[in-house]
Amino acid sequence: MLSYVLKRLSHTLLVIVGISIVSFVFLQLSGDPVGLMLPQDATSQQIEDLRHKLGLDDPVVVQYLRFVGNALRGDLGRSLFSNEPVAALILERLPATVELAFFSMAFALVIALPIGIVSALKRGTLIDTASMVLALFGLSMPHFWLGIMMIMLFSVQLGWLPTSGRGSFAQIIMPAAAMGISMVALFARLTRSTLLEVLGQDYVRTARAKGLPEYIVIGKHALKNAMIPLVTMIGMEFGLLLGGAVIIETVFAWPGVGRLIVQAIMDRDYPVVQGAVMLLSMIFVIVNLLVDLAYGWLDPDVSLRRASK
Repeated sequence: MLSYVLKRLSHTLLVIVGISIVSFVFLQLSGDPVGLMLPQDATSQQIEDLRHKLGLDDPVVVQYLRFVGNALRGDLGRSLFSNEPVAALILERLPATVELAFFSMAFALVIALPIGIVSALKRGTLIDTASMVLALFGLSMPHFWLGIMMIMLFSVQLGWLPTSGRGSFAQIIMPAAAMGISMVALFARLTRSTLLEVLGQDYVRTARAKGLPEYIVIGKHALKNAMIPLVTMIGMEFGLLLGGAVIIETVFAWPGVGRLIVQAIMDRDYPVVQGAVMLLSMIFVIVNLLVDLAYGWLDPDVSLRRASK
């Protein structure tokens, strides 16, 4: 198990290094922020002086190594426009993004798990077909379109929920639902397929032959083993939620990291974009590492097989 953990940690480190290189290079190719920071009538000397002050006239390799060295010390630089520490800006917005991801995941699981379980137990019936059709309907709707439709219906027409902002439970309902609905189909179908596979195993048939109540057979024996693939998928989707909430945060004016990135991209604020991308990427990779380790804990054979490769 120890060799498996060390191997996964080494892979995680390589992924983080790769992400830092890719994000840095692509941001360098996006344009020069100096032109946006100075007035249009700025002289060439003023432009060169500002580039030198910001270190943008150094070779790309030097700029990258400086960024990595500062990041290892917890210094992600300062915003080119607000002159505030990038780390402070990101940490100020991060709780909002984590909160939105958590409620979106909770919304999806509360709906998807019962649908998947009922569909598996009622396989081939009208309930099974209707459940999967409804789940796929939610998957087919884009986040931004669903968010706009929710605002028009529940805020503009009915006046039940606020259109934007953060601070109350009512303000998180629509953003969480807009993000969570698309995951309902994924989790419901995965729960259904894995549970159907488990229900055909010998130990489930043996439990039923012993006369155990159906809720014990499903809850204690079948569902526990069916949850192993679902745990992996939940971890991956949660990581994606942290980095993929940009559109929803923009639609609902949610003050998270995604909205901060959008504004920084428009301003070509390199340090903010680099720092936010790096932090979200590291969170995504770490979450997947923890899920992978949890998978090995739930099924020890997995870690033994992967460690031997």
